[in-house]
Amino acid sequence: MENSEKFIDLHTHSTASDGTCTPSELAELARKAGLAAVALTDHDTTAGIPEFLEAGRSSGEVETIPGVELSTRYGAREIHIVGLFIDHRAESLRNFLAGEQAKRVRRNRDMKVKLTLLGYPLADDEPAFVAAGGMGANLGRPHFAQALVEKYPDRFADLHAVFDKLLGNNGPGYIPRQYASPREAIEAIRSAGGTAVWAHPVSRNRNERAFVLRVARKLAALGLGGIEGYYSLFGPPETQMITEIAASLGLAVSGGSDFHGGHTPEIGLGTGMGKLRVPARLLDALRAARA
Repeated sequence: MENSEKFIDLHTHSTASDGTCTPSELAELARKAGLAAVALTDHDTTAGIPEFLEAGRSSGEVETIPGVELSTRYGAREIHIVGLFIDHRAESLRNFLAGEQAKRVRRNRDMKVKLTLLGYPLADDEPAFVAAGGMGANLGRPHFAQALVEKYPDRFADLHAVFDKLLGNNGPGYIPRQYASPREAIEAIRSAGGTAVWAHPVSRNRNERAFVLRVARKLAALGLGGIEGYYSLFGPPETQMITEIAASLGLAVSGGSDFHGGHTPEIGLGTGMGKLRVPARLLDALRAARA
């Protein structure tokens, strides 16, 4: 009997943040890949959602789910919270995102100044910046890295070289972000009727299970609805561990590739590093976890 199991991808990015595919291109890629559903979860913006939803309606073959990814600070760690099934028009969410985008704009300007002081001046009209819509909130470190590769090819072979030398978290060109708290992010998602999901929760701590369980328990008390158990960098052990933790806390399990298109060509939509398969059966519990 032919296997009729369907698969989904609930963690993707478009040109509205730091991906290289437009929202409509992303929906079309999902259709061609035979996915049952795909969520657009751009960083701190829902600007691509209307185009994305319209593309889904036009094709009628893949469910397009409105989402967003929010970066937060928990102690000394950065924790990402994905919102699924959000109402992107909700005023409370729009106000929250406006504040986060203002932080991004300030950071981008500071990063540009710092790179100039380090001997790598960049103009506002670098092609990588123009393609991202200018020096606004859509700009991120991948765009800076692309601009540096294009302008200084004798110094940087690729984006990885830029991050290794300049823009990694400990690099001389790095500017720390100002983060919202997990509580603020979860409340913003829930206020828009969405399900809040802790994205790629596995850390590099020696005792990953204890860390994930401890943090997931605290986030669940704040209204977290799910946890990402399927991810491009996860194998069966991580998925099993997270699924067990989610079950123990009454959380839904989510999953996605973290697809960015050409910025990370090794990560495919719906397939991650080649072995990712997120079962569509997870959708029911994620819908049920909405605020």
